[in-house]
This record gives sequence, C-alpha cells and structure tokens, in this order.
Amino acid sequence: MILRPYERTIFKRYMLPQRGEGFIFVAAAFSFVAVTLGVAALVVVMSVMNGVRSDLFDKIVGLNGHAVVQGFGGRLDDWRDVLKQAKATPGVTSATPLIEQPLLTTFGGRVEAVLVRGMTVPDIRSNAVLGGKVLQGSLNSLTAGSGNVAIGSELARNLGATVGSNITIINPQGRSTPFGTVPREIGYRVSAVFEIGVYDFDKAYVVMPMEDAQLLLLSGDQIGMIEIKTEDPDRVGEILQPLAEKLAAQAVVSDWRSMNASLFEALSIERVAMFVILSLIILVASFNIISSLIMLVRAKTRDMAILRTMGAPRDSVMRIFMAIGLSIGIAGTIVGMAVGFGLLYFRQGVLRGVEFLTGQPLWDPSIRFLTELPSKPDPVEIVGIAVMVIVFSFLATLYPAYKAANTDPVQVLRYE
Repeated sequence: MILRPYERTIFKRYMLPQRGEGFIFVAAAFSFVAVTLGVAALVVVMSVMNGVRSDLFDKIVGLNGHAVVQGFGGRLDDWRDVLKQAKATPGVTSATPLIEQPLLTTFGGRVEAVLVRGMTVPDIRSNAVLGGKVLQGSLNSLTAGSGNVAIGSELARNLGATVGSNITIINPQGRSTPFGTVPREIGYRVSAVFEIGVYDFDKAYVVMPMEDAQLLLLSGDQIGMIEIKTEDPDRVGEILQPLAEKLAAQAVVSDWRSMNASLFEALSIERVAMFVILSLIILVASFNIISSLIMLVRAKTRDMAILRTMGAPRDSVMRIFMAIGLSIGIAGTIVGMAVGFGLLYFRQGVLRGVEFLTGQPLWDPSIRFLTELPSKPDPVEIVGIAVMVIVFSFLATLYPAYKAANTDPVQVLRYE
C-alpha cells in the first residue's frame, strides 16, 4: 500500500504508543502475538502432517511397491509368466517376485510373531529402503543356502538378538507324521539388523533369500506375490488395468491405495481438520486487530477531524488505518514463519524437551508408526497461509478505517 509523505508521518506516529495510549498499544501487541502464534502453529502442523504422509508413503511403498499381484490362496502359479506380463505392461518400471508369510521365531526363550519376507538376492541388495537403513551387519551376506537373514531393529530388541545370533523360525505347517503335523523349525543366523523407520515393519520383518523362504515354507517353486512399481503412483490403477484384466482368472491386482486406504484417508481427514481448527487462531487474531484499530480510531477522532478540516481526503484517512492493520498482520506473518521454521528445524530437540518436562512419551512409535517426527514444508501451502493471514488482516481493517474516514469534523470540533 503506497502512502503519501504526510500519511507515512502519521502512520509512524500512530504505530508508536503516545501518552495515555498504553492500553491501545497492548491490544495491538496481543494482535501481533496472536497472528505470530497462529502462523507458526499452521506452518508446524501442516509441515508435520505432510511429512508423516510423505514418510509413510515413501517407506511403505518403497518396501511394498505401488501394487502387488497376489495369487488366489496366497500362492501364485506360473509366476514367471506373470512376471513377464507385468514387466511388459506400459508404465511399469519394475516387477519383483516375493514371498510373505506370518510365522513365529524364538531366541533365548523369547517368542515373537514375525513376517518372513523372501526376496531374490539382487532385489535384496538393490532395495533402497533396506539398503539405506542397515544398522548392523551387511545385506551382502544374504545368499541362497547361507542360512543368513536380516531382521528389523524392534524385533532384534524384543528378542535380545544381535548380528551373529542364531534364531529359530517355526513353520506350523510342517511334515505330517502318524501322530499329527510336526512344526518345521529351522535355525538362521542374523547377519544384518535394519531400521526402516516404520514401527510395524521393524518389529516383524525377517528378510531372507527367496530360495530359503521356499524351503522353509515347503512351497516348491511357488511364490506368494509380485511387487510392482510404476512411473506414476497416482495413476497406478489406470496403468495396471490391462494387467488386472489379463490375470483376472488367476490373481488379484491391489494398489497402494486399497492396501493402505484407511491409513491415508485418516491422515487426509486429520490434515484438513487441523488446518480448519488452527485457522480459527488467525480469525481470532483478526478480531483483535479490529478491536485495537477501533480503540485507536476513537482515541484519534480529534486528529482525524483536524486532518479533514485541513483538506485531507477520506481515502487518505482510510489508507492510514488500513496500513496500520496490515503492518500488524504482515509483521506477525513474517515472525510466525521464522518461529515455525525454527521449531521445525529443532523439532526433535523440542519434542524431547516437552517429553522431559511432562514425563510422558509424545511420539510413541508403536502408535505413530514412524520412529521419528518427520517434517516436509510445502511451498504452496506456506504461501497460501501467508496470503490467508494478509487477507484476514486486510478485511479486519476495513470497518475501523471506514469509521475513521467518515469522521464529521463539524461534530467533533464544535466545542473545541
């Protein structure tokens, strides 16, 4: 907003408290603080919500693919032919055979439920989610017939196992005897411990070469599913529609949306709800701006009457008070952005400090899925928040500025 020289002089004078106007200054300061806190809260919450969704998507999809082709009954016959068809589908970037089976494992007298995941050796070593998260040992030691496995960090903690420990995996569907079915028990050496960052994966996954998984499950040459990645996760249904039609008689194609629908829908709803609730802080701050400007207009009524008598037009008076309200909103937005980004940068330290003061765990991985508090600021959202605050601040100045511009000099100065 462009002000004339005399308007800028009056604007600067009114921005600083004069004698007897301390209460007006306090009200304006509260408006500034409210805008700052509202902007900071919106930046932090929306960035964290974006980070949670992005982190979950990257880790879940990075490990399980954009879609899976799963055979009826959990077993996929002629999987090599299905694998060729999947790779030949336009838009598919990779297709990986997999075996996943819930079993039990024991070590040192402890028993834990696990999810055995059989993968080809090249796929194990090239998987970015696994390879970049190895805490101990190495994935290179996982070869067919070696008896080596990699386990999640939470599973290792629950079992008390480390690299070099020998765990036993139990398959209830073992060999049949005259006395019934005898569970199949095979010992494996832990050669690597990984931490994906998703609690449910880290507490259950046991990764081994596919040949070892087939031997453990007595499945022969069969597999359970084929993991597929596409060039565009948002168009995965459209890309895989031709493949799903071809395999309708022998398998089901499920994409990441259907497999994790409840989780991502809950995140989307929570994200919208938090934005609406926190936007109310900005609305309250706008009402504070209105209140402080109304008090300022009442205190400066005589000054406005004199200015009008000296020939100042109505729009000049309006611009002065609108500039005051907008300056509060813009300054609060800038400081709020700085505070918000500062909290995001030091979010782990802030989280640990609050946990220390309250004595309560605020980020329990078993509930939050992720082991750390993520953050991903969205530039479009940040700009949207700033624009929203400035628009609310502008609207808050209209009524007080209109009242000031319509001051009647005759009525105000009649008894002066």
